[in-house]
Amino acid sequence: MSSCVHGHASRPHSANSSRSNILFLPFRRTHSVSFAEAIKQYISTKYDQHPDMFAADLEAIDKSRSVAVHAIEPHTSGIRKLQAYAAQLVWIGGKFPVDLGVDFSWYPALGYNTQRAVSENNVRFELANVLFNLAAMYSQLAISSNRSTADGLKIACNYFCLAAGVLSHIKTAVIPDMRAIPPEDMDTMTLESLEHLMLAQAQECFWQKAVKDGLKDASISKLAAKVSDLYLESGDFGIKSDAVSSEWIHHTTAKHHHFAAAAQYRAACDCLEKRKYGEEVARLRDSLNCANEALKESRYVNKAVQSDLNGLRNRVSEDLKRAEKDNDMIYLLPVPPKSELKTLDRATMVTARVPKEVSEPMAMLHEQGELGRPLFSKLVPYSVHIAASIYADRRDRTINKTIEELEGLTAKIHDVLKSLNLPGSLQALEKPLGLPAGLVSHAEEIRQQDGLNRLYRSIDETENLKENDRAMYQEAVDLLRSEAAEDEAARRKHGTELWTRPPSADAIPKLYAQVNEIDGYLRGAAASDESVQAKLKEYESPIRLLSGSDRDLEQFVPSSRRVVMTAAVEREASKLRGTLNEINRLESRRKRKMEALKTKAKQDDINPELLQETARLQREYPMQSIEAVQFENLFEDRLHKYDMDNEMVVEEEQEQQAVIRRVHEANAAFVNARQGDSSTRQREKALQTLENAFFRYKEIISNLDTGRKFYNDLAKIVGKFRDECRNFAYQRRAGATQLEK
Repeated sequence: MSSCVHGHASRPHSANSSRSNILFLPFRRTHSVSFAEAIKQYISTKYDQHPDMFAADLEAIDKSRSVAVHAIEPHTSGIRKLQAYAAQLVWIGGKFPVDLGVDFSWYPALGYNTQRAVSENNVRFELANVLFNLAAMYSQLAISSNRSTADGLKIACNYFCLAAGVLSHIKTAVIPDMRAIPPEDMDTMTLESLEHLMLAQAQECFWQKAVKDGLKDASISKLAAKVSDLYLESGDFGIKSDAVSSEWIHHTTAKHHHFAAAAQYRAACDCLEKRKYGEEVARLRDSLNCANEALKESRYVNKAVQSDLNGLRNRVSEDLKRAEKDNDMIYLLPVPPKSELKTLDRATMVTARVPKEVSEPMAMLHEQGELGRPLFSKLVPYSVHIAASIYADRRDRTINKTIEELEGLTAKIHDVLKSLNLPGSLQALEKPLGLPAGLVSHAEEIRQQDGLNRLYRSIDETENLKENDRAMYQEAVDLLRSEAAEDEAARRKHGTELWTRPPSADAIPKLYAQVNEIDGYLRGAAASDESVQAKLKEYESPIRLLSGSDRDLEQFVPSSRRVVMTAAVEREASKLRGTLNEINRLESRRKRKMEALKTKAKQDDINPELLQETARLQREYPMQSIEAVQFENLFEDRLHKYDMDNEMVVEEEQEQQAVIRRVHEANAAFVNARQGDSSTRQREKALQTLENAFFRYKEIISNLDTGRKFYNDLAKIVGKFRDECRNFAYQRRAGATQLEK
């Protein structure tokens, strides 16, 4: 009996002959474009940073592209060039929109339109093409390997697995986020077919090495069966693709049947060894049938594949004659029909492996990284600027609410003191002649601040800001009204059949909603302004006195005759002075707390944490634009630091209520002790008027500062609103011109 050795299986292919019995992916070609120019333009219009800051990065991105797209020869150096550029594209995808403004043109690698370039203003389209070339590079390096040696087969198998992994990554991670129809040779069916083709060829390398290493027939059979399966799947997907050529489909069909024959042949050899002579015959018959099926593709496949098939069929045919003769004459064992043969086991030794440089490019982009430093890393995404503004607004609102509540508590104190005629009644008694020290201090503070002149200047500034805001708002409203009138006139002229677009208010309801929203802001602010001006008018005269000289004040505050205080009056006056001093200390502490709170807010810079979180998001979600909403959890955590300040307001209120109770009690005792004494009445009234005026002066300054900040902040909102109205009106007019053509 002859030994069972499959000629094709046992004889390694030479480097030249073996190259043609497997397939490789051709490279895609492209045109030169200036990526840097589009990025520069985008930075100029959308970022707060000047593009000149990124001159080196702009030069580097164009160089990286040029190096990558010219890597179209099977050389290992090309791998890193393609990986590095692809990694930068992923990184850039998190900083810029997908439609950045560059028309990337690429020629398909497969199909019937390889001479017609496809152009897309799409960074992900560029990434898909670059990664396809990386897969092509791996496949061509596999072809270039010396597969006549065991090491060469291992290298080729590894490259084919990497090619399959990159194709899988394109299919699952890049194409779904492309936001455009992929080229026909990158649709799902095509990529599936190519991925399975690469895996089939990787498994074939493993099978060939097993043959070379002299593994058992049963093991080689399992390997061959899996090769057959993978070629079948590649062909099935290829039939559903518009880009996979009929030549390749014939190739995969021939290969599928070839390895089905090889698998049954090796299984038959195993049966011979185990003396299962009847099953040996059955499997050899099936092997011959498979080989004949493969040979039906002969005229469509190349000579190397034909040679492999003929060699296999001849070997199977010879062994079948020998086996049938031996069984008929010697063993006489029944030959089972194919339906009763146990399905061959499969041994899967390959898988699609995505290189970490492709699956985790962010982890490899840093100053000392294998793929180089990330370009434009210091460019803060616009959404981060928005996020910083949102946080600052929420922080300021939180702080301002606390400060307003504290100032409200202080105002309540002064309302109580005013109702009790304090501290005027006490000052008049304690110092019947001249000016009390507290009053002199108040007057000096107002003089240093230029008193009434400061208030009027502040009012004028606020009015100017308000008028500017109102003018921008009116311009925006006029733009909307004018556009709406033009649209309605055109609708009446052309009729709704031609004029099919929605009316202006329906086309952009958000913009129209802002009309009433901003008008409400302006009306509410105007009412507040009138209230402040009324307050100033009421207290203008005493504030003017406080702005004048001490002599003017002395003339306004009458002296009273010296009063001889009884022991009871002196005692109660001392107690009352003590409670008023408590209030002064409480106000001083409160003022320091408010200043500390303002300082805390001023030093609260969220930008480092925003950039840190942005880097994390870009690593975890590459190719996804960063949105301000993604920082909500960070905002919430950071704003918790102001919770204790809100609790402080409650504590302040409780302390103040206790002090006010003591003031009421002390004042009641003081008034009771002085019952019937009216000697200081006029002086009390004058001192109290000036005390009230000083407090109102401080209050008006605070009101005006708040108003000025409000109108400055509103200017940004109204300016953006006006610009959006301009853009809307321009786009609608351009659209109207198209409709009228």
